[in-house]
Amino acid sequence: MAALPNQARFTTGSTMRHVMVMASTGAVGLVAVFGVDLINLFYISLLGEKPIAAAVGFAGVVGFLQASMAIGMMIGVGAVVSREIGAGRMEDARRIATASLVVLAAIMAVIAAVTLTFLNPLLDALGAHGETRALAAGFLHIAVPSVPLMSAGMCCSALLRSVGDARRAMNVTLFAALATAILDPILIFGLHLNLTGAAISTVLSRCMLAYVGWRGVAGVHDLLGRFTPSALAGDMRRVFAVAGPAVLSNLATPVGAAFVTSSMAAFGPAAIAGQATIDRLSPVAFGLVYALSGSVGPILAQNLGAGRTDRVRGALRDAMLFMVAAVVTAWLILAAAQSLIVWAFHAEGVSADLIRLWCSWLAGSFLFTGALFVGNAVFNNLGYPLLSTLFNWGRATLGTIPLVYWGAQYGPLGVISGQAAGSAVFGIAAAITAFTLVRRMDLRAIQAHEGAVPVVGGSGQAAMAVMAGRPMSPPHERP
Repeated sequence: MAALPNQARFTTGSTMRHVMVMASTGAVGLVAVFGVDLINLFYISLLGEKPIAAAVGFAGVVGFLQASMAIGMMIGVGAVVSREIGAGRMEDARRIATASLVVLAAIMAVIAAVTLTFLNPLLDALGAHGETRALAAGFLHIAVPSVPLMSAGMCCSALLRSVGDARRAMNVTLFAALATAILDPILIFGLHLNLTGAAISTVLSRCMLAYVGWRGVAGVHDLLGRFTPSALAGDMRRVFAVAGPAVLSNLATPVGAAFVTSSMAAFGPAAIAGQATIDRLSPVAFGLVYALSGSVGPILAQNLGAGRTDRVRGALRDAMLFMVAAVVTAWLILAAAQSLIVWAFHAEGVSADLIRLWCSWLAGSFLFTGALFVGNAVFNNLGYPLLSTLFNWGRATLGTIPLVYWGAQYGPLGVISGQAAGSAVFGIAAAITAFTLVRRMDLRAIQAHEGAVPVVGGSGQAAMAVMAGRPMSPPHERP
C-alpha cells in the first residue's frame, strides 16, 4: 500500500487524544516486551537459585546500555522524519528513513562487537563475580550478537510512529514479546536449558521484532526508498544533530543504573535479585510513562514542521497531565499488590524488603522521572537536544552518585532511596524548562502573526524561524 500524499495526522484533532492513543499503544508494546522480561525473571525465580537471578540483573544492565544507545539514535530518526512528513516532503522522509536504518544497524553491529570484546572487564566493573559472573557472561555471549536486529526493529517502530500508525508500531514489539512468551517456558523448562534457553529466546524474539517492523515500514507504508549515498552525509548530519545528544542523554540512565547495581552488589546476590525484580517491574507498572517520550515526539515534531506552535503547547500540557494520572494509578496498584509481588517472586529477607519499600513509597518518584521523560521529548523534537543531555546526565551523576553513596551507608534500602531522591530536582527542573521553551516559542509565533511578517518557504521553515527567534507568518489560522 502506497503512502498517502499527506500523512501529518497529528496537526489536526485533539492533542490529548493523540497523546492518549500514541502513549497507550506504545505502552502495550513496551509492557509486552518488559513483561516478558519480568516473566523470565519469574521463571528463573522458580529455579530457586539466587546466583541465576542475580546474573539476570547484571546481564540486564549491559542490555540496558545497548538498548539506550539504539533508542537515542531512534529518537533522532523519528524526529527528523516526522518533521519532513509534517512539512509534506515525503520523498525526503523516505530517503532519510532508508539511510538511517542502514547506518543504525551498522553502528549497533560495531557496538555489539565492542561489548563482546570487553565483556569480562565490564562485568567486573559492575561487581559480578564467581558463578553469577559466569552465568551473566554466558547469557550475553548468546544475546549480544542479535543487537543489530533489535535496533532495526526499534527503528522501524519509530518510523511507524512518525507516520502516526500507532497500532503497527505497537505490533512490532507486541509480536516479539509474544514470541518470547511462547519460547521461554519451552526452552527454559521443556528443554531444561535454564538461563541459556532465555538467551536463545531473546535472539529469536529480536528476529521477530525486525521482521514485523520491516513489513510495516516497507510493505504497508512504503516508507523506504532507494539508498542514496550522495545524500548520506547531509541526511545523517540532520539525524545525528538530534541523535547524538539523545544517545548521550539515554546513556546517562544505564550509567546511573550501573552505579546503583555496583553499590547493591556489596550486599550480596539477594540484594541484586531484589533490585533486578524492581528494575523489571518498573517498566511494566509504568509502561505508559516510559512510552510517553517516544510517543509524544512525533506529535510535537509534526506540529513543529507545520508551524502549529499552539498545538505544540497543547500537546506538552496534555502529556504532563496524562503522565501524572498514569503514575498515581500505577503507584496505588503497586502499594496494594506488594505482598502478592513478594510472594510471586519468592522474595525473602533483603529482596522482600527492597520490593516492599519501592512499592509503598519510592514508586511515587516516577512523577519526577515522568516529567523528565516528557521534557526529553520536547528538547529532542523542538531543537534543544543538548538540554536533554544536560538534565539526564545531571540526574545520573549529581542526582545519583552522591545520594546512592550516602544511602549505601545505611544498607541496600538506602541505595534505592538515594536513587529515587535524585529524580526529584532534575525532573522538576526539566518540566519548568520545557514549559518555558514552548511558551516562548508560541509567544514569538503570536507576535509574528500580529505583525503579519511574511516568511519565504514552507511551513517547516517558518516553524524553524520561530525556534530561532525570527518572526513568521503561521500557515494556519490560530484558534
